[in-house]
Amino acid sequence: QVQLVESGGGLVQPGGSLRLSCAASGDIFSIYNMGWYRQAPEKQRELVAAIGVGGKTNYADSTKGRFTISRDNAKNTVYLQMNNLVPEDTAVYVCNAEPTIWVGARPVYWGQGTQVTVSS
Repeated sequence: QVQLVESGGGLVQPGGSLRLSCAASGDIFSIYNMGWYRQAPEKQRELVAAIGVGGKTNYADSTKGRFTISRDNAKNTVYLQMNNLVPEDTAVYVCNAEPTIWVGARPVYWGQGTQVTVSS
């Protein structure tokens, strides 16, 4: 069982920056692919960025060039650096963890989420 705790959300003006953190506990962090998703009101949850166990990253088209995902396996933490934020980035940002090694049904873990609001 993995526990994920996000932090770093808040209110920021357009053009501003935020850094989200997701601290994991309960298993070997380095075997997990990690991701950030977001869900805005009345919209479906969407992938923002993901990072694999080897460090390979992928991003949604809407966040490429503005967001950077990274991980620190020594701290069991994944980060999302968000720059040049726009109102459309307003959403609850949720951390996701999926193991690369598992037994039985593949587990998927989610954090509680952290609110990001971009507004002047």
